[in-house]
Amino acid sequence: MRDYQWLHEYCLNRFGSAEALEARLPQARSAEELRAVGDDRYLSLLSLRVFRAGLKHSLVDAKWPAFEEVFYGFDPHKVVLMGAEHLERLMQDERLIRHLAKLKSVPRNAQFVLDVAREHGSFGAWLADWPVADIVGLWRYIGKHGSQLGGLSAPRFLRMAGKDTFIPTEDVVAALQAQGVVDKAPSSQRDLAAVQAAFNTWQAQSGRPLCQLSVMLAHTVNH
Repeated sequence: MRDYQWLHEYCLNRFGSAEALEARLPQARSAEELRAVGDDRYLSLLSLRVFRAGLKHSLVDAKWPAFEEVFYGFDPHKVVLMGAEHLERLMQDERLIRHLAKLKSVPRNAQFVLDVAREHGSFGAWLADWPVADIVGLWRYIGKHGSQLGGLSAPRFLRMAGKDTFIPTEDVVAALQAQGVVDKAPSSQRDLAAVQAAFNTWQAQSGRPLCQLSVMLAHTVNH
């Protein structure tokens, strides 16, 4: 695969200047910033990611104040107590997206947040301490222990939360294929490890966060 210098020069040529390139790149939150976010906000983000999957984001976002209301501000200690009858009643609330499987995921993810917080002090502390050199391991953990968080939902949630991660979008996968890192969308542990190793190499060469490298890589794909 090509080194970071090639990636940087390609993106500079595409955008015309270093200033234009930097303006396109996301910023990851610091460990301190991740720790400062409350467990209720992380549960809200996890739930928002679940409901956004497969739907127009603006539609879901417009309804989110009603979700905040019916789920008690996403206080995990309250949400975890919501039983089947309560969720069935929410299916009658026209302000919400009435998808029972996704509604059921909210108290399940509340339990996930509480379990993590019990062990690590807070959900934010856990995210902050997880090494980005094994970010695919964090995806796997969230997908295994969370509800409705498989596929790209875990990395997309992390991007929403500000935890540094790359996201294997179609453009990123196409770029990784062009670089010879993988020959298809990574799903096996072997392929994910190869992608992680490639990003770790580019990060070591550049000092840039994974989220910026991910976006830069996507821009090397010609449409």
